[in-house]
Formats: sequence, structure tokens, C-alpha cells
Amino acid sequence: MINVGFYACVVVFIPVFVFGVLFAVLKEKSAKLVSGFNSMPKEKQEKYDKAYIARDMRNQCFVWSAIMFAGALLSLFISKYMAIPAFVIWLILFLKQVHFDSDKAFEKYLNNNN
Repeated sequence: MINVGFYACVVVFIPVFVFGVLFAVLKEKSAKLVSGFNSMPKEKQEKYDKAYIARDMRNQCFVWSAIMFAGALLSLFISKYMAIPAFVIWLILFLKQVHFDSDKAFEKYLNNNN
């Protein structure tokens, strides 16, 4: 029988981990990959610390991928239902980062000199 929990966790783990690596390798250039930031005017983007955005997104992606990797392993070795708590934890952490107002979403990344 197919272990759906394992495969579901792996399907989420792979792209999230790849994005984490992209944020780590590209550093501040990767800030353009962040939704909401890429649609800001260039003048407004200059007010924000792009390196901080990239580090924060890298860390978030690696935490999310670690949760999914743990969920995949637990689903494989303990029970296929172990994917459910992994998805719940991931969803909670993910939704904490969702903002509908870009100013509020990026306010912690404002440069101190602006």
C-alpha cells in the first residue's frame, strides 16, 4: 500500500528546500523572489534590507523543509498519519508569515538609516 503521508511530505519538502538553497546562494539578490517585495517600486525596495529579507526567507524555508522531512521520516517508519501533525505545524508557521499589507509584511526589514 502506498504511504500517502510520506509522499505528501516529500512533495512539499523538495521545492521548499530548493527555495531555501536559492535564498542561501543568491543572498540579497533573492529578495526579488519574495511575493509582495518584487511588485514594489524600486524606490520603495531601496528602503528595505534585502540581505535580511533573504536570510529570513532562507531560515524559514529550511525550518519548513525540516518539518516536512521529519514528517516524511515519521510517516515512513512510524505511521502514515504522522504527516498530519507535520502539515499542521507547517501550516501554522506558514500562515503566521502571510500578510495582506506589504508595508506591514516588510516593516521589520526597514533599513535603520531610512
